[in-house]
Amino acid sequence: MRHAIVPPYLLARIAAAREPHLAHAAAAAQATLAAQREYRPERSRLRLSIDEAGSLVAESAPAPDRTIYDAQNREVLPGVRVRGEDDPATGDTAVDEAYDGLGATFDFFWDAYGRTGIDDQGGALLATVHFGQDYDNAFWNGEQMVFGDGDGEIFTGFTGSLTVIAHELAHGVTEASGGLEYQNQSGALNESLSDVFGALTEQHSLGHTAEEASWLIGAGIFTDAVQGEALRSMKEPGTAYDDDVLGKDPQPAHMRDYVRTQSDNGGVHINSGIPNRAFAVTALTLGGNAWERAGLIWYRTLTSGKLSRTTNFTRFAAATVQAAEAEYGVESEEVAAVRAGWIDVGVIEDGPDAQPRA
Repeated sequence: MRHAIVPPYLLARIAAAREPHLAHAAAAAQATLAAQREYRPERSRLRLSIDEAGSLVAESAPAPDRTIYDAQNREVLPGVRVRGEDDPATGDTAVDEAYDGLGATFDFFWDAYGRTGIDDQGGALLATVHFGQDYDNAFWNGEQMVFGDGDGEIFTGFTGSLTVIAHELAHGVTEASGGLEYQNQSGALNESLSDVFGALTEQHSLGHTAEEASWLIGAGIFTDAVQGEALRSMKEPGTAYDDDVLGKDPQPAHMRDYVRTQSDNGGVHINSGIPNRAFAVTALTLGGNAWERAGLIWYRTLTSGKLSRTTNFTRFAAATVQAAEAEYGVESEEVAAVRAGWIDVGVIEDGPDAQPRA
């Protein structure tokens, strides 16, 4: 599966369930795994604010161009147009949550990094809701967001989690920045970068500092029947859920536990826990708003044009150190924090002259 929020190993666990009360959820997971997904690779607004002197300040800023479609429980894209930019709320929860989530993600990338949309060209933001019957996922297909409604037993709808929406849109940012091959460590970095910007979008929307943030990806998409709080924890990989049906969250938090597998494109959703924690440790070490320094370093690294499509953890760690040095200086606390993050997960060796492992 490509660029979907729910990893295939989790859907496979649900699909394999044999308990009678889970028959519906198992069938929904099987259908989700089997569903085919085609992959296909400036507006402005007026913002008013009050300055320190108490004067009203008017500023022109880019605005999103959102269109939401309804697939009407079919697996045909894009579906029926139900809401466009500046249209009022529809009363359909999924439609309106998707609309708001696209806007919050656009605002984050503009406010934090001056990026005008996913492609940095002010391109349209498109989303389809109510995709398929009991579809247990949300994904980015290279052109738009797509949301299923969930089976109602394991998963609720996916539009209610801003981290899910921003995670999937961030795949588009990665693609527009040159891309990372969706396989092995480069694929895990691809997933991790989407988690990073998904978490930062939520923190920006809520005004949370690194210390206040939950660092959870996909909180709220499980029903109350599931023993778990989210799909992933960036701060503590491997602790997001521990459930009779789903099993225990398999994400490692350190290179010594790196999972070598042929499934899930070489473990892209599992091993993303390692760079996820490296970022969380960096952000928590620096404190304050995580998007301002830690996030800027990761964003500069992604958009530098210096990453190869097959960049691994070691090379990416080195690139983040270099980005921090360029932005803040070789002896800065930001560089030290980046090193601390990668040391914590075993990608950089500990010591005063710590360098990424060969």
